[in-house]
Amino acid sequence: MKIQEIQSLVKEFILNEFLPGESPEALSESTPLVTGGILDSLASLKLVLFLEETYGITFEAHDLDAEHLDTIAAIANLVLKRKAAA
Repeated sequence: MKIQEIQSLVKEFILNEFLPGESPEALSESTPLVTGGILDSLASLKLVLFLEETYGITFEAHDLDAEHLDTIAAIANLVLKRKAAA
């Protein structure tokens, strides 16, 4: 599993679910999602459930903070870390 594939899937999910009609170019791997107001607590939960179902992983409570969910790059790294631990 490549980090680029995870980033692409996360980006597609965020654009479809939370930024409909937004240009894909407007969302980069380093766009602040939580601190930038794109993901609130409910949106973060929806994203986490999507990732758990898609990748067959379970996140720990300490994974679900702004530090781990603030960018597409950070989310992809977290998914890889959880896949490795599974």
